[in-house]
Formats: sequence, C-alpha cells, structure tokens
Amino acid sequence: MSAGTDLGPPERGAVCVFAPVTLLTLTLERTPDDVDELHLHPGGQGVWQARMVRTLGARAVLCTPLGGETGLVIEPLLEAEGIEHPRLELSSANTAWIHDRREGERAPLWEGTAPTLGRHDLGELYTATLAAALACGVCVVAGTHETPDVLEPEIYRRLVTDLGASDVRAIVDVTGAELEAALDGAPYLVKVSDEDLRRDGMLKGDGDAAVTRSAEKLRARGAANVLVSRAGAGALALVDDRCLTITAPELEVKDPRGAGDSMTAALGVAVARGLDWDGALQLAAAAGAVNVTRHGSGSGRADAVGQLARRVVVSDA
Repeated sequence: MSAGTDLGPPERGAVCVFAPVTLLTLTLERTPDDVDELHLHPGGQGVWQARMVRTLGARAVLCTPLGGETGLVIEPLLEAEGIEHPRLELSSANTAWIHDRREGERAPLWEGTAPTLGRHDLGELYTATLAAALACGVCVVAGTHETPDVLEPEIYRRLVTDLGASDVRAIVDVTGAELEAALDGAPYLVKVSDEDLRRDGMLKGDGDAAVTRSAEKLRARGAANVLVSRAGAGALALVDDRCLTITAPELEVKDPRGAGDSMTAALGVAVARGLDWDGALQLAAAAGAVNVTRHGSGSGRADAVGQLARRVVVSDA
C-alpha cells in the first residue's frame, strides 16, 4: 500500500474547473412508497467534477457562465453544494435536461442544446479561469458535451498553453477535436476512456498492448502523462517513465454515468495535495468505483473512497 493512498487533511488544496457548459437537470424519481418526486440539480461534466472535488474535502472553484431563468436556479444550487464560482454572466439561458427515472433506468424526456458562447461570454470565462487556476495551481479542463457550436476547439489549445506557461497543472478530460487542440498545448495529464479513444480512431485492437500504444501516441502529441479508463477492465497509465495498470475491486453498478468525471476530479485533488502517482491513481480509481454504486454523478462519500483506495492495486504493466 502506498503512503500516498491517504486522502490528506480536509480542505487541503484547491482545484479550478473550466466548464463551458453547465445545465439544470430535472429528474423524476419514485420513492419506495410509490410517490413521485422531482429533483433539481446543477449538472454537466464540470459540475460533476467539482462535486467530487468537494466530496473529497477540497475546495472546488467552478468557472462557468450562468444566464437566464435556468441560470438563476443553478446558482443557489451550486452554493448549496459548497461549489465556489466567480460570477460570470451568460448572454443566453443555460440549457436543461429532463429525465424520468421512476422505473429505475434513466429515460431522457428532453435534453436542450447548450448555447454558443459569445465573444464577451468567452472572454470572461477565459480570464476568470486563468485567475482561479493561478490561485489553485491545478485546473481540470472539461468539455462541451460534444456540442460543436459552444466554442472553437482552439480555445483548448490556448488555455492549456497559458496554464502551462504559468506553472498551472492542466488535467484535461475532453475528446475529439477538443482533445486534439488540447494536446497541442502540452497538458500535464490527459484522462480519457478507451471508448472515446476508439470512437475517435485513436485506439485499434484490444488488450493492454493496444491501449499502451494509444497512450504513447497521446504522449508523443504533447501530453506529459496519460490515464486511460476501461470500465470493468481497470485503467492503464503512462506517468513519468512508468507504465502502470490500476485495478479496483468490482462494485455493483447502480448508475455508470459520472465515473470518468469522478476519476478526473480525484486526480485534480491528488495533484493539489501532492500525492505520489500510486496514491493519485488509487484515489482516482476508488472515486470512480464509488460513484457508480449510487445515483448522482460526482457523488459519494470521502470515507468510502479513502477506504476503497487502500484496496486498489497499482502495478507495473
């Protein structure tokens, strides 16, 4: 067991999260006594990551624009979760998702499209992210939920480049054209799933050797370190001069959504707290595993994550 497995003191370290898309989720649930309920939560990749950062006891500074009636609802919900956020006005309303989970499985009833960020919106988001990231020293970079018109992928190259030039460690969790652009900025760490790599044509074949080749290509393109998640098959990492496999105990899956974002958030917390690579990867795998045992992306308990992290095996590939 690595000494770095320990979560560290609560509130030690802070993580900035760049989130160009934040949405309002409205979910219909049914209680055990057969009563229908409506649950409202802030959502989106960046929110889920910030939520896990808070779950692990670190400060989360979410840089995301809010506007319209949905934005007015999202803002106090973020504050209720203890997620800090600079006030960034969005010229349009944030989008929303309406889901029905009364029968157990999540069934989308309506999912809106995220608005395009105007020049002023984007400028404020960019500079607010720089300010927060410089203060934190670590920045998790979230994507646009594959909505092509939110912003130009080139923004990811600029942001990652500027963060690196300012000694901020950028942890990138994006795919497609956004990943291609971010790689040109030489990020500190790229976290990606094997499914996304395969969909983007960057993974051919199966098994550890194929995933390792894909991770090596990401490093050749500019990523200093790479973590590839593989759902039930464990994860594989290229960090410093090591190639590692990460295996967590298999827990029964309640809701798989958000596991990858929880891993990314935990990596941000680990870097902010100065954990070694073994400890960081154990924490990431445990956060992802705990997240799938319950409804709610980026949710869990710090004590469960910490205990499970001690049972994650990190070994040379």
